[in-house]
Amino acid sequence: MVFFAYPLCASFYQSFTTDEGGVQTWSGLVQYRRMLHDPIFWKSLWNTGLLLVFQVPLMIGLALVLAGVLNQSWLRFKDTWRLAFFLPSITMLVAYAVVFRVLLKTDGGMLNQIIGWFGGSPVDWLDDPVWARVSLIGTITWRWTGYNAVILLAGLQAISREQYEAAAIDGAGPWTTFRKVVVPQLKPVILFCSITSTIGTLQLFDENFILTKGGPDNATMTPVLYLYKVGFDQMDFSYASAIAWAVVLIIGVLSVIQFRVFGSTEKERGRK
Repeated sequence: MVFFAYPLCASFYQSFTTDEGGVQTWSGLVQYRRMLHDPIFWKSLWNTGLLLVFQVPLMIGLALVLAGVLNQSWLRFKDTWRLAFFLPSITMLVAYAVVFRVLLKTDGGMLNQIIGWFGGSPVDWLDDPVWARVSLIGTITWRWTGYNAVILLAGLQAISREQYEAAAIDGAGPWTTFRKVVVPQLKPVILFCSITSTIGTLQLFDENFILTKGGPDNATMTPVLYLYKVGFDQMDFSYASAIAWAVVLIIGVLSVIQFRVFGSTEKERGRK
């Protein structure tokens, strides 16, 4: 408890100080006001917002499709497939990020070699701002889609066979069954996956640190990577602490939203 509480309290206090010649002096909200006028901090939030808008829905959608396939009775070797899709999420972060960095190299990268076989020109996957974001989205999606699919699969398996049979008797097709039976039953699980993925995106550090160091032109900078650079490259721990607490506040707000939405969903199901 001491090893957790002391750094937490020290970081909170430090966010209200300024380092002057190695001596920390109380400065109130100076660091937080500085944050409001810091273009790199706002760009890191913008980058995170892009990931939330494009990457999280893509990943949840793919995970839902994958869970549906894994839940089919005709599929053989189900346990093997589930393990195969879950493995990326337990792979060491550094190891898989380094592998993707090698794959996405402009010169000699495997992906550009494949493009070259079809007569295409090499793509600056990690050196162009747009393609760097696309590469980051693809990397994160590869790692976490299987993890979310396993969670959604557990939710699918909790739906009784009688509900599918009742829908078939009523003449519902596959799409209607999905919308009217599967989605309402899976809504709490989908919400859980969405919110945890959102929080994970706000804490993103390893992938963009190893792949791009936040570049090019801060196109893949995220708040956690930025606070790391401020703290350990610029040795400005007061400002880094302020950024950290801003991230904590954002995560806290999203957590409250999660519980409220989840609670209202459960109440709606209870009324039905």
